[in-house]
Amino acid sequence: METWVLMIIVFSSLILLLCLGVPIAFSLCSISTIGIIFTWGPKGLLLLFNSAYAESTSFLLLAIPLFVFMANMLKFSGMGDDLYEVVYRWMGNVRGGLALGTVVICAIFAAMAGISSVATISMGLIALPSMLSRGYQKDLAIGSIAAGGALGILIPPSIIMILYGAMAEVSVGKLFIGGIVPGFLMCLIFMLYIAVRAFFNKDIAPAIKEKFTFKEKLIVLKGVILPIGLVSLVLGVIYLGVCTPTEASAVGAFGAMVCAFIYKKLTWGNLKQSLWATIKINAMVFWLIIGALAFTNFMAYSEIQGLLKASILSLEYSPWVILIAMQLLFFVLGMFLDPAGIIMLTTPIFVPIIVELGFDPLWFGILFVINMEMAYITPPFGFNLFIMKGIVPPDITMANIYRAIIPFVFLQAICLILVMVFPGLATWLPELMITK
Repeated sequence: METWVLMIIVFSSLILLLCLGVPIAFSLCSISTIGIIFTWGPKGLLLLFNSAYAESTSFLLLAIPLFVFMANMLKFSGMGDDLYEVVYRWMGNVRGGLALGTVVICAIFAAMAGISSVATISMGLIALPSMLSRGYQKDLAIGSIAAGGALGILIPPSIIMILYGAMAEVSVGKLFIGGIVPGFLMCLIFMLYIAVRAFFNKDIAPAIKEKFTFKEKLIVLKGVILPIGLVSLVLGVIYLGVCTPTEASAVGAFGAMVCAFIYKKLTWGNLKQSLWATIKINAMVFWLIIGALAFTNFMAYSEIQGLLKASILSLEYSPWVILIAMQLLFFVLGMFLDPAGIIMLTTPIFVPIIVELGFDPLWFGILFVINMEMAYITPPFGFNLFIMKGIVPPDITMANIYRAIIPFVFLQAICLILVMVFPGLATWLPELMITK
């Protein structure tokens, strides 16, 4: 069979399975299995087993369950309450102060957890009722939490970065450090937007009337010691070359348990829930990895991957046009697919092309993660949007949530453009790293 005919059959089958609601991991596995049997016969199935076993036992990927466990332990630690109290006392008397502080807390949680759900759930339960009860416009309150929570995949540590690094063979440690500046740039853009809106419209985010003495403000600052300490520890050991990202994930997991112990939340019930949630997320991620590896190997050996690469490189367009087209494709895919699935599906195809065009795969990885952050809040299937729906008051509809995040999607796009135009935002810090 001609390679181009096989390619059409493969991608048509994949689209059909996804439209039928088959999980992307099982869609990739089934197509690869059938394709390998059709191409090489049953003996070719040994390829699936060998690739799945080799990748599943990779030392690098051990960081995933450890960072997920770290995030789940932090969810029960009680840090969110203390951090929000700091925001309430120090920034509450400023217009938009609670929303500004919420974005900051989301950034801190992002630097501790590695996934977006921790900050979104915590701030949705703590900050949203507080802002709504004090007259904040619900669109601004909802949008700041949903968008702030999505920072979890850009500000390191990040599970998405680990997956990209494993698939693209890019240093995960450098990806982590490369995400710091864009992550906090995104946070700054969100805060600037909130501050400007609150300045010109005092009714959408009024200042609280309650006053606190300087002593009362100082007392609550103890609530930032543990979070800042944990963030500095995990990122510091990676930046200084003391630990690999996998070793740093173990440090972070232990640190999260210590934090939970200090907050008297290290109970058997919380530990059991954290472990069970970690098992479920880890199983989902590793099935995606197995499916993606099977699909990648099938495409490589059937020469589909080579045909795609040659076809794209033969286009008489500027490399930047191809890069922008890829970003637009990521954005569209993010409306319908899970970011982890997108990275597994597209990375083996796009990264070799990016390298051939002369772009830095580390920089491209940061662009990809920013795009996936947009996917977390892009309708109709943005993950954070459904989390918000589960915790908002009953009178807030899904349409309200969709409307609330629209300005923040545009703000994320601005950040994406800035990192594209100024690659140093993503590559400067990694170049200064003491690698291990």
